[in-house]
Amino acid sequence: MASGELAVTMDPKGPGRASPLGVMRAIWNELSGGIGPWGALRPVFSTLLAMIPFLYLGQHFNRQHKKGAWWFILQLPLILTIVLWPLIYIWSIIDSWWVSNGIVSRSSAR
Repeated sequence: MASGELAVTMDPKGPGRASPLGVMRAIWNELSGGIGPWGALRPVFSTLLAMIPFLYLGQHFNRQHKKGAWWFILQLPLILTIVLWPLIYIWSIIDSWWVSNGIVSRSSAR
């Protein structure tokens, strides 16, 4: 391992005076991960929509209309079973949250 030198520079003025609005903005950015209120709440809202049974609204909210329609069609024969329908229902909730987080992370990377 080669050792290297690290140069640190200090701002001669130092930090400015903090305003209440600036403090609230910094706290909000820390709570929301810097992605704003909608980015912080989008996965939660998508998951709540996905919890409505039989409709797969979380997929439609995430603009995956084809996936939501196919899962709706697939559930029709699976409703007759006791084990398989809850699996697709739970998976749709997880998938809705996962895709919504991906949308938020891609939009915040821009």
